[in-house]
Amino acid sequence: MAGDSGLVKDLRQKTGAGIMDCKQALVESDDDVDKAIDWLRQKGLASAGKKMGRATNEGVIASYIHAGSKVGVLVEVNCETDFVARNDEFKALVKDILLQIAANKETLYVRREDVPQAVVEKELQIYRGQAKELGKPQTAWEKIAAGKLEKFYQDTCLVEQPFIKDPSLKIADILTQKIAKIGENISVRRFTRYQLGEQE
Repeated sequence: MAGDSGLVKDLRQKTGAGIMDCKQALVESDDDVDKAIDWLRQKGLASAGKKMGRATNEGVIASYIHAGSKVGVLVEVNCETDFVARNDEFKALVKDILLQIAANKETLYVRREDVPQAVVEKELQIYRGQAKELGKPQTAWEKIAAGKLEKFYQDTCLVEQPFIKDPSLKIADILTQKIAKIGENISVRRFTRYQLGEQE
């Protein structure tokens, strides 16, 4: 029968989706769990954008120490419910984020909005100076500086970086996919990266 409680439970464990969504997915797919997962994913991608504005007050603080104990990372990743925080899919996402930060010592901020305005202005000043030193016409300095600032964001902002496991995707894309699949808003709140011998 459509929406059997055992199948609903199984589907929830596999996807982290809500009870009503799981029941609807099973009805739409005649109790075929694989088809129900596909249905949830299609529905989820369409609604991921809507979920991104919702409050994320649950989640985890996780750590990673690289082999040889030379690099360590602490990260806080938030979601909407404790249920999702215990979900294997969510845990795998947190692990991927930890590895991403550990692999790139240039990662300083979560998103471009986190970069202090003073840092942005300093970078732009440097880029304008570089354009001048290279003999570029003054009319092109702002455009050159803006282009270099975009590259700075891609290098230093976590969500704008290419995913180390699949460089065709950015971390922002991975987060959107997980929001769609799990059915809750997910956000990286903050992180700290430690490297042995590095100055504060």
